[in-house]
Amino acid sequence: MATVSQWIEGARPRTLPNAIAPVVVGTGAAGHVGDIVWWKAALALVVSLALIVGVNYANDYSDGIRGTDDDRVGPLRLVGSGAASPRSVKTAAFVSLGIAAAAGIVVAVTTAWWLLAVGAVCILGAWFYTGGSRPYGYAGYGEVAVFLFFGLIAVLGTQFVVSGRVDVTGLMCAIAVGCFSSAVLVANNLRDIPTDTESGKITLAVRLGDRRTRTLFVLLIFVPFLITIWVGAFADWWALSGLLALPLGILALRPVVSGAQGRALIPTLATTGFAMLVWAVATGVAIGLS
Repeated sequence: MATVSQWIEGARPRTLPNAIAPVVVGTGAAGHVGDIVWWKAALALVVSLALIVGVNYANDYSDGIRGTDDDRVGPLRLVGSGAASPRSVKTAAFVSLGIAAAAGIVVAVTTAWWLLAVGAVCILGAWFYTGGSRPYGYAGYGEVAVFLFFGLIAVLGTQFVVSGRVDVTGLMCAIAVGCFSSAVLVANNLRDIPTDTESGKITLAVRLGDRRTRTLFVLLIFVPFLITIWVGAFADWWALSGLLALPLGILALRPVVSGAQGRALIPTLATTGFAMLVWAVATGVAIGLS
């Protein structure tokens, strides 16, 4: 029987910035184009948090029963370590995804019915990332999914739900957050290239190889700051406050560009997530108040 602390670790709290950042900056983008409906912003945050916890438990379950996590560097895997049964982790995943669905239904009913279809796609994407007979995370499409779900859909979806419309500023913010979120996964998969290769998990990092994966990470870190400059120059100069996260971005880059391997890359995941959160808060507050 897993302890409470093990269940919390299994939920991978270091990934929570991937859920919080898009809602924060999406709410700021909503304030940039209209009034903010705060209770809808709160529901959007519930959806995002429950979805990412559900994804993490679903990945733990699916990777665990496949044996992918038998020899893994990084946070505790509940199934792979034997701390919890596959059935209990699967139940935790379904409960989390159910919470996301319930909150999402309220959002859709009070905003636009077609959001139900978007929510269904998100939940299916969460499960089939590593679940099912042909998981797309095992075919190198994980980063694309993260960019789509926790970048474009999460940011623009929040902006639309909270204000009733989207704009170019919101789109640029969505691209930036998508790059940050994808960078977190790229760093994770860079760390796991040896074990993923051995277990047959063909991530994008496995396909690209070590050197090109590191190059991709550098690009994903710098794109959000280039977008910050663009938005500041052509839309709202307050958006330049997002550059406050640049030192954290550079700090996240150092282990990657220096050739760090294995556990030495773990700090990069946390620092990248923190950089994304600082960027989202600084940018969201700035453009929202402007």
